[in-house]
Amino acid sequence: MFNTDIPLILDSHHLHLEIPQSSQVSEQNYSTPGASRRAWINQLCLEAFLPWFQEEMAPDAKVSVNYAALPSFWELVNGVPITFDNYRLMLIPTLAVDGDELQVPQEWVDIPELAADYYIAVEVNPDDNFIKIFGYTTHENLVNKGLLDNNNRNYSLESEDLIDDINVLAVAWQFNTSETLRAEITPLESIPETQAKNLLERLGNSEVKFPRLEVPFSVWGSLIAQSSWRKKLYAKRQGLPVEQSITQWLQTGITNLSQIWGWEKKEFAMASGGMRSSASVQGLSKELIIADNTYELRIFPREAGEDIIWRFELRNPVAGGEIPAGFKLRLLTEDLEEFENNQDVATVSTDVLYVEVILEPGEGLVWETEPVAEDWEREVLRF
Repeated sequence: MFNTDIPLILDSHHLHLEIPQSSQVSEQNYSTPGASRRAWINQLCLEAFLPWFQEEMAPDAKVSVNYAALPSFWELVNGVPITFDNYRLMLIPTLAVDGDELQVPQEWVDIPELAADYYIAVEVNPDDNFIKIFGYTTHENLVNKGLLDNNNRNYSLESEDLIDDINVLAVAWQFNTSETLRAEITPLESIPETQAKNLLERLGNSEVKFPRLEVPFSVWGSLIAQSSWRKKLYAKRQGLPVEQSITQWLQTGITNLSQIWGWEKKEFAMASGGMRSSASVQGLSKELIIADNTYELRIFPREAGEDIIWRFELRNPVAGGEIPAGFKLRLLTEDLEEFENNQDVATVSTDVLYVEVILEPGEGLVWETEPVAEDWEREVLRF
């Protein structure tokens, strides 16, 4: 089953994978040394495991959130979420060498939006440059056989209750066994916006070393289940402004917060006789996956007398590529209200969809597409 071109070592029935020599650990800001170290270990684990898993078991496997959003998790909790073939697994790395138990943060188990089907226990050995898969289990098994420590909010499962050969996972998945993967999860009640903002102020203080333990789990879980609140909490703990100003991004450069949302600053070439007197314009770009294909969302200004018109474009980045008929690009106010000429619809295949708006300083907009972009999360863009 194993591809011999992939560097790995088999020790008994545990799988060992080498950490790639080319592994590039991104430098992100974290509020505590512990969070920084947690992020480092998680990234090493991810870079060793994912290429092997894609090669050997699940070619469609990928991180289940935008890579740029991973720091907003690692600031708060240990684990790497991966999706494959409509399943979800969690890598739970540890530096411990005894491998006597799996410890899974409660967030990955009891928050419906974050829970997984499988949990994989991984020992990371940075000194010797390898990771060891010392077992895995299902959500159902973790909940029913594991022990929840309400003090540290971790589920723990003894090693004897783990399946130590990861190939068993492939067999169960490929042959569609009738194994129950998930236990029932009680939905968490949403929290009011006022309470969420108060929590951001309180838990966004970097002197609070363990924000996940500061409030009842039902409240904490509801807060970070909403990706926008989680990302804003990360930004607050880095001392970054949580409001996103497109104008400021273009003037001063992309911030950590904008990178979390997947944006990057780009220069767009304008066609002859185009929208500005210059041949190019600075704007923002975001990659979207829609219906299994890659598209690009662009935002950039153009001058129209004394006004600045903001242009939102959806394009196929492939030369000659088109937007399929039926696709929509839509803008809403920050209160999610529609307005005149707020959307463009592809009645036939086209090279671009666009919406242009004139905005007051400080005004906010929300964008969306149909079909919905993969891993789409509503965000308010302020101008």
